[in-house]
Amino acid sequence: MAQIIDGKALAAQVLERTAKDVAEIIANGGVAPGLAVILVGNDPASEVYVGRKIAQCRKAGILSLEHRLPADTPQADVLALIDQFNADPAVHGILVQLPLPKHINAALVLDRIDPAKDVDGFHPVNVGRLSTGTGGLVPCTPLGVMLLLDSVIDDYRGLNVVVIGKSNIVGKPVSMLLLEREATVTVTHIETRDLPDVARKADIIVAAAGAPHLVRGYWVKPGAVVIDVGINRVTDHDGKTRLIGDCATHELDHAKAVTPVPGGVGPMTIACLLSNTVLAAKRSSPDVR
Repeated sequence: MAQIIDGKALAAQVLERTAKDVAEIIANGGVAPGLAVILVGNDPASEVYVGRKIAQCRKAGILSLEHRLPADTPQADVLALIDQFNADPAVHGILVQLPLPKHINAALVLDRIDPAKDVDGFHPVNVGRLSTGTGGLVPCTPLGVMLLLDSVIDDYRGLNVVVIGKSNIVGKPVSMLLLEREATVTVTHIETRDLPDVARKADIIVAAAGAPHLVRGYWVKPGAVVIDVGINRVTDHDGKTRLIGDCATHELDHAKAVTPVPGGVGPMTIACLLSNTVLAAKRSSPDVR
């Protein structure tokens, strides 16, 4: 029977450590780390996600500066708000919730954020630092994936890893993190040939394709560890909707360990966002070190 890696429990540990770090900063005479969140428009999923981030910030003692803008907000106004936060010493982290309305260039907006305050880890400077192993802020979901893996794997050296999906948000950064641990990494994508055969050679599978139950039981060799990053909403015959991952978890009893959906990678993403905010505060503000 495969071990279920409890992302909620691990995220709670990360949040507890983060809250202790914040308390220590304040006890040493520093100011509470500040996270500015910009939400443009009223995308329902984004509304829920931002709400969860703000709630967790409050629990951890992080100052949350929430800015909700109308969907028709000009791009120039969003850029000006980012400039304001870049210059504000009370703001240690800046997060622009995606997706943005179509009239706003997301790449331009993300590039405008000071790399030292880019707690999502999407700025090209942080991407470059990650690829060269020279520090920077690591994207939250890949960082969470690594913490989940660390809970069941002690040594990555020489392990075969298959990352399914080459996105800039998950696939590419998590592959670089695994390479830093001396794993042998194969990144697959929609044009990969014989994907089930490729996956069957893996000691670790990180599935981040956004395809419901793509990874079947026969894709996974006995004893492999499977991290399911996919979050897919499906409708059952009775009309009710539910969330499922990229992996058919019910077929993976022969794996060593798997993450559930929901309750696996998702909680870790928010926990790592708050952890990144505290790290950014320590690095960028002398009064919180």
